[in-house]
Amino acid sequence: MLEEFEFASLLKLNLKTGRTHQIRVHLASIGHPLFGDPTYGGRSIVHGSSLSKIKSRVENLLEIMKRQALHAKKLGFIHPQSKKLMRFDSELPEDMKLLIEKIKEQ
Repeated sequence: MLEEFEFASLLKLNLKTGRTHQIRVHLASIGHPLFGDPTYGGRSIVHGSSLSKIKSRVENLLEIMKRQALHAKKLGFIHPQSKKLMRFDSELPEDMKLLIEKIKEQ
């Protein structure tokens, strides 16, 4: 865990496989779905000190992040034809930067 907030946490996860929905399914199964994930419960708040108090704040944050709050910072795989290791690195998208900034303000 990188940072913990009242109703969300900022995580860094390292995957062993590239299975579809792996992160989303595992986090939802332990009661901590990805923020904004409509499929696995991330658009409703289930944890927090005062659910009614944070509901409007979360609704405002969901307007900033209209998708699941998931970003692949680094990806790598062996190219199927060349057999060379391919690596890709990407910066955090603007909507996710803004979401994190707004959560930190609260």
